[in-house]
Amino acid sequence: MTTTANSVTMRIPTALRPQVGNKESVSIAGASVRAVLANLTGQFPELGKRLYKGENELNRFINVYVNDEDIRFMENLDTPVKAGDEVSIVPAIAGG
Repeated sequence: MTTTANSVTMRIPTALRPQVGNKESVSIAGASVRAVLANLTGQFPELGKRLYKGENELNRFINVYVNDEDIRFMENLDTPVKAGDEVSIVPAIAGG
């Protein structure tokens, strides 16, 4: 994985890896979670179909964390990120 000065590490869960060439993580640029996800889905359009249920609205079963902090308790998609941050996509798991 190559890292650029303004990139974050995007962790991809096993279930979504086929949409990103089976990569565990991707180095991607962006100043916010929204920008990082836009750049990621621009590179991997099939992933966008799995992440979003509408324009700029994440599927309710998709959780995103920045450095282990849930963005829902931060600034959601507008949560700022900086070089070296780790952004994780975590699909919700339902059970019964």
